[in-house]
Amino acid sequence: MRKLYITIVLFIIHYSLFITPARAEITFRGAWIATVANIDWPSTGSIGYPATQQQELTDILDSLQSIGINSVIFQVRPTADALYWSELEPWSHWLTGIQGYWQDNGSLLAGIDDQYDPLEFIVSEAHDRDMQVHAWLNPYRVTISMMDTSQLVANHIMRLHPDWFWQYGEQWYFEPGLDETRHWICLVVEDIVSRYDIDAIHMDDYFYPYPKPRLPLPDKACFEAHPRGFTDIREWRRNNVNMAIRDISKTIKATKPDVEFGISPFGVWRNNTRDSLGSATTAGLTNYDNLYADVLYWIREGWIDYVCPQLYWHIGNRAADYNTLAHWWAQRVDEANLEYAKKAFRRLTTEEIVPPASRDDIIHPSPVPVTFCKLYIGMAPYRLGSEKEAAAWRTGNEIDRQMKINRTIPQIEGECFYSTKPLLRNPLGVCDTIRNYYLP
Repeated sequence: MRKLYITIVLFIIHYSLFITPARAEITFRGAWIATVANIDWPSTGSIGYPATQQQELTDILDSLQSIGINSVIFQVRPTADALYWSELEPWSHWLTGIQGYWQDNGSLLAGIDDQYDPLEFIVSEAHDRDMQVHAWLNPYRVTISMMDTSQLVANHIMRLHPDWFWQYGEQWYFEPGLDETRHWICLVVEDIVSRYDIDAIHMDDYFYPYPKPRLPLPDKACFEAHPRGFTDIREWRRNNVNMAIRDISKTIKATKPDVEFGISPFGVWRNNTRDSLGSATTAGLTNYDNLYADVLYWIREGWIDYVCPQLYWHIGNRAADYNTLAHWWAQRVDEANLEYAKKAFRRLTTEEIVPPASRDDIIHPSPVPVTFCKLYIGMAPYRLGSEKEAAAWRTGNEIDRQMKINRTIPQIEGECFYSTKPLLRNPLGVCDTIRNYYLP
């Protein structure tokens, strides 16, 4: 308790005096391995074939390690399915060919390993290389546009509880306004954290779906049935996501406290034309207003261990300039961490510890350990060299220019690249650039 008290006091003094911290070392050097639609892994030719998939994964890890990457964000739940052994959700068809089954031929596993488990495999292989594995989950998505519900197996949660879901455009989603949705996601998270030696649970920018023109979200009936005191449906939606992040955070820390919880949100929290705290941007959509993800609030509450905003724009972009956003996130994460520290300090100095009054109190007792949210930056090597992109991505090396900026911002402690396959194609020599920074 004394150590915690001192930590909070020193943190508050540090920021209250506006001391500029020394430049942080880029300790997190990550890459996303996307499995949805077989973006990065497994290749379409290896679907259903464990030996080929294992070789592809080891090749990926070796290649990433050779340029200095020390962490992978591995997508294990792209569409309410699993790229790991699960009693809750079915095998992903992106892995096996048919959701819930390893193709039509049960002999595909013969001679390999009767317990082949991609998550277990990559954790073992990555840790042997001193690389972290962050298990990447999409909380609400059930299908993407190229899927239909006929592909869902009979025991899929959507088949068992169709009233928990709604369709938006061509895709299906969990209803975030239901308690059952949060409880299910927490069960999935608890199962992964308890059984695998992962370093973090990771979620990206897909909370409420990206809006479609003139197509309202189909959640009015749920709002009217379960308003929880809200009269504004937009505030209600934000609260739904807030509660999910809170409960996931509690679940992780109660199950295995050393496992981190990270979020990689869309790169613009809010434009300053809508909010004085927002960035000097004119993005057409934002986390707060369109995806109902109030990321700064989660940091202020101490619910997440790192935030990795996806700054997939070039330096000088009129609507969303990389340099502007990198500095904005650094400032706002600092401020949110300070607010969290002050709140923790007040709790320690003004509240008595009382017996738990609910299950939530048991899961997440007060006072909580104080951990401050780290800032990583999500970057877009997939844009390099494409004729469809702005000139900044076609000439020189925009990733190099951005990495130079990152090293002038003390709060940035990590970088992460989307995604592995386009990165390892080495467009415009980006792998050589990254290696020069990470392995000088």
